[in-house]
Amino acid sequence: MIVAMSAQPSSITSPRSLREPGAILLVSCYELGHQPLALASASAFLARAGFAPATLDLSVEPMDVSRVARARMIAISVPMHTALRLGMRAAAEMRALNGDAHIAYVGLYAGLNAGWLLERGADSAIGSEWEGPLVALTEALDAGDAAPVVGVSVPGRITGPHLARLEFPVPARDGLPALERYARLAHDGALALTGYVEASRGCRHTCRHCPIPPAYDGRFFAVPREVVAKDVAQQVAAGAAHITFGDPDFLNAPTHALRVARDLHAAHPSLTFDFTAKIEHVIEHAALFPELARLGALFMVSAVESLSDTVLAHLAKGHTRADVFQALAIARAAGIVLRPSLVAFTPWTTLDDYLDVLDTAEREDLIDAIDPVQYTIRLLLPPGSLLLEHDAMRPHLTGFDVAAFGHRWAHPDPRMDALHLEVTALVAGATRAGEDPAVTFARIRDRARQIAGRSVAAARDATPAPRPFRAPRLTEPWFC
Repeated sequence: MIVAMSAQPSSITSPRSLREPGAILLVSCYELGHQPLALASASAFLARAGFAPATLDLSVEPMDVSRVARARMIAISVPMHTALRLGMRAAAEMRALNGDAHIAYVGLYAGLNAGWLLERGADSAIGSEWEGPLVALTEALDAGDAAPVVGVSVPGRITGPHLARLEFPVPARDGLPALERYARLAHDGALALTGYVEASRGCRHTCRHCPIPPAYDGRFFAVPREVVAKDVAQQVAAGAAHITFGDPDFLNAPTHALRVARDLHAAHPSLTFDFTAKIEHVIEHAALFPELARLGALFMVSAVESLSDTVLAHLAKGHTRADVFQALAIARAAGIVLRPSLVAFTPWTTLDDYLDVLDTAEREDLIDAIDPVQYTIRLLLPPGSLLLEHDAMRPHLTGFDVAAFGHRWAHPDPRMDALHLEVTALVAGATRAGEDPAVTFARIRDRARQIAGRSVAAARDATPAPRPFRAPRLTEPWFC
């Protein structure tokens, strides 16, 4: 959430050169509740090139007028859909405060939405492997050079994805808000400070609904082990007792991932971690899971998305319903909690499918492993989505929603669209009220059963007594 502005200073002196401290402002609006790696990474790339950027994380800091007004260049990080929506609002505020600054959007969603952003006031947009082009753009602006920069989109010129391999410096986290300001690990009745790193970027796979394939086209890049190790070390020194690996898929390069985990455990034996991996990779690399658990893995997130083979086929997920249960058994045998992420609403998801997911969560003791927000996630179709080329998607499209940065679609069963609205409001209210997620789950389940004309659970089952989480989790629910 973007919080209130700080007070207007009496006077602000604008720097003449982009190499002066604070002449570049790096802005984050939302990175899933963790200290923004995007700002730390960009700061390191720019510092290596001789610049001294300031940072601002609007998820935990106020809109600082002095930092905004001083900047000659403002780069807004938009790695995901929520960040883009917040970033657009922030850009309007910053443009009003500093009409002369060059405003750039950087990150995955900057590339996907470059045309739209440039038409509505952005000076440039950089997607995919964006830090290199950002440095090149900054150097060109500082030199007064108007020549095009590789990988940077500007009005009238939209470039394709920038996929050159980068030489990664260790992320520069000095100046970012402390880890205490961000999500924590909830485990065994205690909360622990949590850091965040990436051991790789991009993804080998081309799931149709994912925003990564249009940007990376099946490519991925490993971050050098020594860079990851040093970044982990500085976060441990800052108090982190747990690390989230934010790779789109930690097991895209299983040998690299295992070596990184071994490095982490050797240097910090008590440190725990979590990661994300595809269901098919869990099955393919099942032999790795006992060691990952010994090295400190507490849980993994996997994009289950659906338990309907029909839906999974349309999404080109690469796994089946049966595979989900096999992966669940592999993780459990190793002592690692599998936390499914879902795309609960698609044009092909039936009401029976939705109820099946809820029944499975109850039967497989996954209620604590699935944040209630997952039951509200509706298929998102950003510009460039591979689903837009899928014949089965076209009958459901209803136009482009400018405000939502995506293509609209309608479900052939109106009950599903109505259920989505109800469940979204229910979960939002429950989250604000701090309701026990098990109670929220029961309310979602019973409402879905009512809509389907089924009997609801007995009262004693519908409202279980509040109790602590039994599955390890982060305190920030996942949003896209």
